[in-house]
Amino acid sequence: MAKGMREIKRQIKSTQNTKQITRAMEMVAAANLRRAQQSAESARPYADKLKEVVGSIAAGTKGVKHPMLQTREVKKTGYLVITSDRGLAGGYNANVLRKVASEIRENHKSTDEYTIFVIGRKGRDFFKKRNMPITDEVTGVPDLPSFADIKSIAYAAVAKFEQGEYDQLFLVYNQFKNAMTQIPTIKRLLPLDDVSGTTTASYEYEPSPEGVLEVLLPKYAETLIYSAVLEGKASEFGARMSAMNSATKNATKMISTYTLAYNRARQASITQEISEIVAGANASS
Repeated sequence: MAKGMREIKRQIKSTQNTKQITRAMEMVAAANLRRAQQSAESARPYADKLKEVVGSIAAGTKGVKHPMLQTREVKKTGYLVITSDRGLAGGYNANVLRKVASEIRENHKSTDEYTIFVIGRKGRDFFKKRNMPITDEVTGVPDLPSFADIKSIAYAAVAKFEQGEYDQLFLVYNQFKNAMTQIPTIKRLLPLDDVSGTTTASYEYEPSPEGVLEVLLPKYAETLIYSAVLEGKASEFGARMSAMNSATKNATKMISTYTLAYNRARQASITQEISEIVAGANASS
C-alpha cells in the first residue's frame, strides 16, 4: 500500500510540474498572439494601398499584358504552404497539411504536375517524408517575422511563375479569425485576378504605367505572401494558446483524480493499521 501511495505522489508531482510548464507556455503564446495580431493589422494598409495603385494602373492601361495578370492553360501548379517550426499547437499544422495533401491528391496524377514551396519545419518534414517535390523552403522564421525573413521564398515563388515554370500559384495557410478559430485556407495567388481599379484618384507615372506595373505586380504578390505569413503566425499562437489552455485544464483534472486516489489509499492504509492494532490487542487479552 505504501508503495502505491508513493507512486501516486510521484504522479501528482509530475503532473503539477507539467501544469506549470503548459501554463507558462499559454501565457507566452498569449503575449505573442497580441504582437502577431498587431503586425498583421499594421501590414494591411500597405497591401491595400498597393492594390489600389496596381488596380488604378491596370484599369487605366488599355491592353496591358503582363504574365501575372494572364490566365493560361494549367499544366503545372505551384503551392506555397505556410506551417510552423514547432509543434504543441493543437491541429494548426495537421489541418493545413491535410487540406493541401487532399487538394494535391484530387487534382494531380503525378509529381510532375505540381511543385511545393514551404515555410516551416513541420511542413518541410511532412512533404519530404512523402517524397513530394519541394522547390524551395524556409525554416526558422522568428515569432515576429519581417519581410526579409521570407523575401527569398516569396521572390522565388513569384519569379518562377513569371518565367512560366508553372501556370498558377496557390497560397495555403491558416486564416486567423480569433484565438479559438483558425481556418485552413487555399487561395489562388497567381495569376492575379483581384486588382480591378476601385479608386477615383489620378496618378502620374514615370517612366510609364507599364513600366511601373512591371515593378509593382511582383511586389504586390510578395506582399500578399507576407500578409499570409503574418496571419499564419497569429493563427499559430492562437492555436498554441488554446492547446496549452486545454492541457493545463486536463492537468488540473488529473491532479484532482490522483489526489482523490491518494486520499483513498491513505484512508485504507490507516484503516488497515487500526484493524491490525485492534486485532493485536484482542489477541493479547
